[in-house]
Amino acid sequence: MILEKLFKLERHRTTPRREMLAGLTTFSTLAYVMVVNPMIMADAGMDFASAMVATIVTSFIATLFMGLFANYPFALAPGIGMAAYFTYSVVLGNNLPWQTALGIVCIAGLALLLLWVFRLRELIIKAIPLGLKVGATAGVGLFLVLIGLKNAKIIVAHPQTLLTLGNPLAPESLLSGLGIVVIAALMARRIQGAILIGILMNWALGLILGLVSWKGAIGLPNFDLHTFLKLDISSALSRDLWMISFSFLFICLFDTAGSLMGLAHQGHFLNKQGELPRLRKVLLPDIVGTLLGSTLGSSASVVYLESASGIAAGGRTGLTAVVVAGLMLLSLFFEPLASSIPIFAITPVLVIIGAMMLRSVVQLNWEDPSDYIPCFITVIGIPLTYSIGTGIGLGMILYPICKLLAGRMREVHWLAWILALLFALKFALDG
Repeated sequence: MILEKLFKLERHRTTPRREMLAGLTTFSTLAYVMVVNPMIMADAGMDFASAMVATIVTSFIATLFMGLFANYPFALAPGIGMAAYFTYSVVLGNNLPWQTALGIVCIAGLALLLLWVFRLRELIIKAIPLGLKVGATAGVGLFLVLIGLKNAKIIVAHPQTLLTLGNPLAPESLLSGLGIVVIAALMARRIQGAILIGILMNWALGLILGLVSWKGAIGLPNFDLHTFLKLDISSALSRDLWMISFSFLFICLFDTAGSLMGLAHQGHFLNKQGELPRLRKVLLPDIVGTLLGSTLGSSASVVYLESASGIAAGGRTGLTAVVVAGLMLLSLFFEPLASSIPIFAITPVLVIIGAMMLRSVVQLNWEDPSDYIPCFITVIGIPLTYSIGTGIGLGMILYPICKLLAGRMREVHWLAWILALLFALKFALDG
């Protein structure tokens, strides 16, 4: 059987039906990217239709590559956070043309490729202590919860307390709460497809209550790519922009590392040494996506945390990713349908998955403060700074210092000291 030969389904104790359901679930939680990412890129002055095609094609190729090459159920797409950094910090914040910003994305992709070729990227991830990897998993879980509650306006900004409760009686908030309860109950009863059922239920209720507008099902894509091969690498290599390129590289490097660690823990993909098998293969698809995106007209690609929904639905192999990739490609023609999925249908999924990922904190060594304090800072640092890379960076700085002062310097990988210094330098320069 071709599927068995490609994805080793029996070895991973899964079936084609389960993998396909997981792929559909992941795509349902990820579909918003196809619309939101080009909207942000358009704020940088790029053509919306071109950015949408670039987003979809980049997502399709990077995710397909992950499924076939690495055999993991991880979906990739241009990162919303990366797009925001691209538009509001690099382009608008520094008054740069978007063509130059695409050149910076390409430079970051080439730097990641060099790190991959010389196996430095693998070494960096392996140098991150196991405790910080566990902390990153829990932190990513809290981050998902924060994103979900914010998108549903269950929590809103407040000038004095930073955050406060929104309007709990708003229809979107009520449906989000209902979705959480329904999915939790279905999961407790071990009903397959619980997450997808919750998404479809909220979508249907939104349509019935008039909270969601039906945008149609099929639409012809615009393949007139105004952004194709418009990157300006020569301007991006300017001495004045080296720090922006360095920051972009750092974000790409550690956001993906944090996402991978979180998803690997959730899916129980780690071996007894706490390492992800086939790590070298896993670290190539986002590089492919980033380089491709820079040429088509999109920002850097990342492993999406929404992959956790498919893993929770039973996805264990690259077949899940291949299904997601296929649906992404189809979304070129079904963009109206994909864009009809409301945010409040996704919110319950993010909250449920966040809760599941938070369980990893039980693996921390709570008897050793030099272990759990840096990890705790990582856990809270990710959601409070709204950045996976920043949260990991704070933990990486504290970890070797705590071990040094505790007289246990031998427990620290030599590369961890270098990473701590690099993070400290980055934070100092950004400040």
